[in-house]
Amino acid sequence: MGTRQIILDTETTGLDPNSGHRIIEVAAVEMVNRRLTGNHLHRYVNPDRDIDAGAMHVHGITPEFLQDKPRFVDIAREFVDFIQDAELIIHNAPFDVGFLNMELRLLDMPLLANWCDSVTDTLVMAKALHPGQRNNLDALCKRYAVDNAARTLHGALLDCELLAAVYLALTRGQESLSIGLEERSAQGDQAATRSRPKPVFLEATAEELAKHATLLEAISQESKGTCLWRDALQAPNEDSD
Repeated sequence: MGTRQIILDTETTGLDPNSGHRIIEVAAVEMVNRRLTGNHLHRYVNPDRDIDAGAMHVHGITPEFLQDKPRFVDIAREFVDFIQDAELIIHNAPFDVGFLNMELRLLDMPLLANWCDSVTDTLVMAKALHPGQRNNLDALCKRYAVDNAARTLHGALLDCELLAAVYLALTRGQESLSIGLEERSAQGDQAATRSRPKPVFLEATAEELAKHATLLEAISQESKGTCLWRDALQAPNEDSD
């Protein structure tokens, strides 16, 4: 199947699971070989408790909205099955991992490390690449020209979409190499050009395209009609003017 990664995010009732705070939203988006597959998991969760005013100000989710939603016990098996054996990509991973482990612990289920292959923290990556700078998701979107105009509030599914784009930018690392190759090619370094194999371009299958369209539609609905990647795909081609 290739390298399977899950971009993951949660929203919670507060900051500390050890103080009784709970998960109220979880989103996970699948990426294989650095391409979104269209498979995703998104659930709101009834925490059976109040939500801190500060947390509500961040994500805008109210207790009233969550009244008819499932409890974590109702989605736990679906969640662990979805992340099984994948590398998790999380921004500020200790926060989300702490909450997920608490939810699993309350159900006497094995902790997160027993289900996933590994956890990669994009905040740690960003701090290493940009020491001394702001490295929250909004700052990284600005730095890497990822359009986050729809992010007026935190939302787990939209944040997964943004984080996927940021992660690909953080791990690309090919800009300087590409520039160097272009300069050498311009100088007539034909030997280097001949030694490189021709790139192989893999077209998405009809099934992959359908799954991707389903994911974009779900993101569009969760973000009130705004889906950054779908809008980009539907934008008119300026070169045709």
